[in-house]
Amino acid sequence: MDRQRTGRFIEQSWNDSILPALIEYIRIPNKSPAFDPRWHANGYMETAVALLEQWCRQHALPDMTVEVARLEGRTPLLLMEIPGDRQDGVLLYGHLDKQPEMSGWRPGLGPWHPVLEDDRLYGRGAGDDGYAVFAAVSALRALADQAIPHRRCLILIESCEESGSYDLPYYMDLLAQRIGDPSLVICLDSGCGNYDQLWCTTSLRGLAAGVLSIDVLREGVHSGDASGIVPSPFRVLRQLLSRLEKEEHGAILPGALQMVIPEERIAQAQRAATVLADGVFQKYPFVPGARPVGGNGTELVLNRTWRPALSVTGAAGLPALADAGNVTLPRIAVKLSLRLAPTSDAETATRHLKELLEANPPYGAHVAFEPDPPASGWNAPSLAPWLAAVADEASRAYFGKEAIYMGEGGTIPFMAMLGKRFPASQFLITGVLGPESNAHGPNEFLHLPTAKKITGCVADVLASHYHATGGMKR
Repeated sequence: MDRQRTGRFIEQSWNDSILPALIEYIRIPNKSPAFDPRWHANGYMETAVALLEQWCRQHALPDMTVEVARLEGRTPLLLMEIPGDRQDGVLLYGHLDKQPEMSGWRPGLGPWHPVLEDDRLYGRGAGDDGYAVFAAVSALRALADQAIPHRRCLILIESCEESGSYDLPYYMDLLAQRIGDPSLVICLDSGCGNYDQLWCTTSLRGLAAGVLSIDVLREGVHSGDASGIVPSPFRVLRQLLSRLEKEEHGAILPGALQMVIPEERIAQAQRAATVLADGVFQKYPFVPGARPVGGNGTELVLNRTWRPALSVTGAAGLPALADAGNVTLPRIAVKLSLRLAPTSDAETATRHLKELLEANPPYGAHVAFEPDPPASGWNAPSLAPWLAAVADEASRAYFGKEAIYMGEGGTIPFMAMLGKRFPASQFLITGVLGPESNAHGPNEFLHLPTAKKITGCVADVLASHYHATGGMKR
């Protein structure tokens, strides 16, 4: 492959057609169904699917098919197929649904208001994960531009990922024969530790989440009258969370939620921490004086990628400050998000979490934990020598530095699903969500140079996969 020609082709494709399409995509508030229960009636998801479908048809390879699969009551699935070897095929994955708006966007920015500043395209969903379909198609078009062969490719873009991909298993069953048994899976929905090299995701944490509710009174009462006699539901909450988490540093206490970290992952974390240095924590928007939890860079990487950790992501029952009178609250409820080690069984962990929180409630309060559907994590199989070699070569060619391997702290349910279905497959999991990109939060952006370089890396991997799996079609 002439990589300079590949780079020029991809640069032109992004500038001429992909960037304008992504700008229009950002304008569409196609929130994932968990955040827009009326998604079908509102029609935004269909608008987004139509936009991406139209672009794919306009830029399709000569033998490429483009279709939208639909099952009754479920979000649509955008599907593209480029013929080749069916047995040694490639599955490329992304999603087009978005997280909700989130407050805190700086002046001039907004979730549905695309803004291009230097190398950054601001707005919800471009980096998570609207760019994926464009990168996948453009990588294949770059190969066609040089008549470089590749295996049969199936590009699958779902519309339910941010809701836990609960629609995806039905489509996987529907398309099982067409998907076949891919020898390579490429997922373009992950993160990167910096924008200086290719980052390959080696693991993803699982998730046990749900709503913990605590009822102490039938109705609120005067705090001057009740305090000292009636326990605050907030105090009950603190005691319950202390069963799960060590307050000083956030370590998760139950042994049932701990998993052994493989030596290979520890070594990769050490290398990633060396490359990132203080960037391990400096990418987060700490207020002046705030600092990360204790530990060196390697321990922080492992905290984020392999160790369980608790977040409280929402609350009910707490009045707004302007409405907070002197009242002992009758009830409080919080949304808990417990990230699990990649090798934890999410269903077992969720049952354990429910039992832990509901057993022997303090003061006899009414305590209930209503879990969300659990999502298991994923630990990648050992990397084939050919894939390790091309990932490093491509990273050096397009970025100028070596490829780095690191786990991600988030959850992509699709990967755990694929890991079970295709245990012999090789996986390249990468993405554009680097420092300050702030997916799910305010001021989300896509770093355009990284997206272009990753497109080139995908083209390299597809070309090498063809030769690694035997060259000519069977």
